[in-house]
Amino acid sequence: MSGYRIEKDSMGELRVPADALYGAQTQRAVQNFPISGLRMPRPFIRALGLIKAAMADVNADLGHLKPALAKAIRKAAERVAAGEFDAEFPIDVFQTGSGTSSNMNANEVIATLASRGGKLSVHANDHVNMGQSSNDVIPSTIQLAAVMQAREVLLPALAHLRQTIAAKAKTLSKVTKTGRTHLMDAMPLTFGQEFSTWAAQLDSAMQRIEDSLKRLRRLPLGGTAIGTGINADARQAKRAAKRLSELVGAKLESAPNLFEGIASQDAAVELSGQLNALACALMKIANDLRWMNSGPLAGLGEIELPALQPGSSIMPGKVNPVIPEAVAMVCAQVMGNHVAITVAGQSGSFQLNVMLPLIAHNLLQSIALLASVSRQLADASIAGLKVREDHVREALARNPILVTALNPVIGYEAAAALAKQAYKEGRPILEVAREKSGLSEAELVRLLDPVALTKGGIGAGSGGGG
Repeated sequence: MSGYRIEKDSMGELRVPADALYGAQTQRAVQNFPISGLRMPRPFIRALGLIKAAMADVNADLGHLKPALAKAIRKAAERVAAGEFDAEFPIDVFQTGSGTSSNMNANEVIATLASRGGKLSVHANDHVNMGQSSNDVIPSTIQLAAVMQAREVLLPALAHLRQTIAAKAKTLSKVTKTGRTHLMDAMPLTFGQEFSTWAAQLDSAMQRIEDSLKRLRRLPLGGTAIGTGINADARQAKRAAKRLSELVGAKLESAPNLFEGIASQDAAVELSGQLNALACALMKIANDLRWMNSGPLAGLGEIELPALQPGSSIMPGKVNPVIPEAVAMVCAQVMGNHVAITVAGQSGSFQLNVMLPLIAHNLLQSIALLASVSRQLADASIAGLKVREDHVREALARNPILVTALNPVIGYEAAAALAKQAYKEGRPILEVAREKSGLSEAELVRLLDPVALTKGGIGAGSGGGG
């Protein structure tokens, strides 16, 4: 018994580790949910601590909490938010669906810290949780954590990746290569044009994420148990949003309908959907890089990615595209997280969603993974890639699809016949067209100029096509 102390809650007494800052309700949850070993993520605990700090200030301002109590609670909550006591949050992700266990975990830890010194007696429910319920606190925590992580971590990482891609595109704006549709040879484009696709995808992804954050900024704090605001001052909701805005440096507001914010998780599902779309974009970029890097002798061999580690335990000299592979795995995980969040999001029966901890874990994990892997893709892969220009030029010169530029001059059928002959004989299209098209050498060189063809238009080879 020396390693334990006796605590009690409304259900009776139980043993709690002697040095734990939490109390009986946290200990019950630890015993009830020995499921995965996964704990609530750091950004979630940070947001939960900030909410407790903000609510202490608001309750004091409204005259419901004595200033000394509010100050002690706020200081303790700020320490929780800063990460000093993460080890005191041992509850499994797979717990009560409302997240009540995690809310009480925070209440108990903060109450213990605020009571230290013996000058104050801070109660976890009556003081730390004043004017609150797990049902409005946990959804607000999810939203606040997601907003902060998106703004502070994900969007800057995406901007960095986008800038890295754009810089590389600029250096390769005049290097022409064979385009591909259906993985088959197609009309030419520049590497700069190809990379601009990726940059544009990231631009769109960032815009979609920013737009989804508008809904996440609407916090249901003040709705308490079901949205009616029972046991909460009617002025609390707006003041809490304002105080949190000051604490985190982001514009937050009280949800116009508190019932919606407690009963549904549509805003979290929306953001997860945008992360899913981002995962699709990053998967496309990763796979494009893998294809272009393939070989280098028996594949496309268009680029060389930085060699980061030996690629085989048995084949000496083999080097693999490990960063794009890591990106693809992250994307697969994010896509899976989105499926789980989607299922969890529709689990709002009547006035409460009951899969909140799962949503919190998966959403914040997706944000963290996408941010980390985006920076790694930028710095360890794209920034250092090199184009094998000789190989690219050789393949481009042999591309029979360049004959597409002759369609307006000799017609589709005649052009198709030239392409088929070039494929069959393994000869450059210029050489076959010189023999069969009836066009002069100079005209063919002008019309089949790959650089000019990257500018599109009719008769682009004249230099005036747009």
